[in-house]
Amino acid sequence: MRILFVAAEAAPLAKVGGMGDVVGALPKVLRKLGYDVRIFMPYYGFLPDKMEVPDKPVWVGNAMFQTFQVFQAVLPGTDVPLYLFGHPSFSQRRVYYGEDEDWRFTLFANGAAEFVWNYEWKPDILHCHDWHTGMLPVWMHQSPDISTIYTIHNLAYQGPWRWRLEQMTWCPWYMQGHNTMAAAVQFADLVNTVSPTYAEQIKTPAYGETLEGLLSFISGKMRGIVNGIDTERYNPEKDRYIMEPFGVDTIERRAPNKIALQEEVGLEINRGAFLMGIVSRLVEQKGLDLIVQMLPQFLGFTNSQLIVLGTGDRYYETQLWEMAGRFPGRMSVQLLYNDALSRRVYAGCDAFLMPSRFEPCGISQMMAMRYGCVPIVRQTGGLVDTVSHNNPATDSGTGYCFDRYEPLDFYTAMVRASEAYRFPDKWQRLQQRGMRQNFSWEKSAVEYVRMYKEVLGLPLDEPVVTAADELAVAPPVATQPSTDKPAATK
Repeated sequence: MRILFVAAEAAPLAKVGGMGDVVGALPKVLRKLGYDVRIFMPYYGFLPDKMEVPDKPVWVGNAMFQTFQVFQAVLPGTDVPLYLFGHPSFSQRRVYYGEDEDWRFTLFANGAAEFVWNYEWKPDILHCHDWHTGMLPVWMHQSPDISTIYTIHNLAYQGPWRWRLEQMTWCPWYMQGHNTMAAAVQFADLVNTVSPTYAEQIKTPAYGETLEGLLSFISGKMRGIVNGIDTERYNPEKDRYIMEPFGVDTIERRAPNKIALQEEVGLEINRGAFLMGIVSRLVEQKGLDLIVQMLPQFLGFTNSQLIVLGTGDRYYETQLWEMAGRFPGRMSVQLLYNDALSRRVYAGCDAFLMPSRFEPCGISQMMAMRYGCVPIVRQTGGLVDTVSHNNPATDSGTGYCFDRYEPLDFYTAMVRASEAYRFPDKWQRLQQRGMRQNFSWEKSAVEYVRMYKEVLGLPLDEPVVTAADELAVAPPVATQPSTDKPAATK
């Protein structure tokens, strides 16, 4: 099986959201299982700072009256082949934003299509991610030997409208859909989201972002698979970025990380304080309006502390910054992206706040539990699938959950967590239950393999065919042209 991931992000090279984590980690695991998986992404201007890129391209093509180059490298720290789409529009030192964003990524998708059609290595499956690659399932509809899977990471961003696409690129006569994502979900052979709960929620008006009708119509080909985390890269027993490594059976060694974090970010050194953390984009989706409303009351009536790490909307940055001034030594706001500091937040905080309005999957709550930090989350999307409510009477559950998106419900969850923190033995068992959860990509990869086999029509017990095997046997039947490709709306 040959699989090409086409995406705008891939950690650790370019990461803005959860998509980067998926594209950077899943191919590595799939290759360990014996599949030929490769990545196609833009050649951003900052990439030479992070990796070596050959001077000469492996392929040159044309799309949208533009000439582009494709450079081949390897994703750092892995054996995953990486194809970089080189064009001057991506030479800036940024991933998103700018007036040309719709044109840049439409060109990128066009270039990926030309590459797939004409390069010597051809995939059996094109795994497309979010609106940036939304036109690929439409164009691949005329190539029955290439199947397409389309992953929705964030339904809120749906790409250019149909009229704008017709100004920029080729829209086939059979194309349906009023914007890029609407067209993608209709023409992809399978559609998946990054959690089972979110896959169901987006069929409703509350979460469907005006596409709920269409998503309900194509629900027969929709799947939901929970994201994983890189358990090798994020391992508290070996993490060199934290003060004191620890594990689930040596959790008593975790305490120095709290003191070190308090000292680093300017909080009062207080081992007994209930220390909460936030590592997030500071946007409404992440529940920042609840946080801004309820934190002054919570901090005012408890001895709790809070550290915030992230960037986002100027309004929320300002609100949090002003709030930190009202609680000196009790609240620290770090308006930046810093992976090393985020690990220290996970390893040093007692609780992690994630009251999201909606959450396709979420990585932060899994990272928090991996490092023994108890999540306080709203029951939505992937948070439902990864965090269960703590029940001290039965010693079950991994965090604190609330249902309604209401300030009082969020406040109540924080109070319950802070009260539970007063009982160290039970709190430690709660931490250990979270640390024992299996959020590895190996677990999620099994579900992705099932989806790949399903889209190719292979039996689920089909043995893995490695690149070495392909030298000795005929190509799999799935790679041959077929005339029974599913219709666009089925």
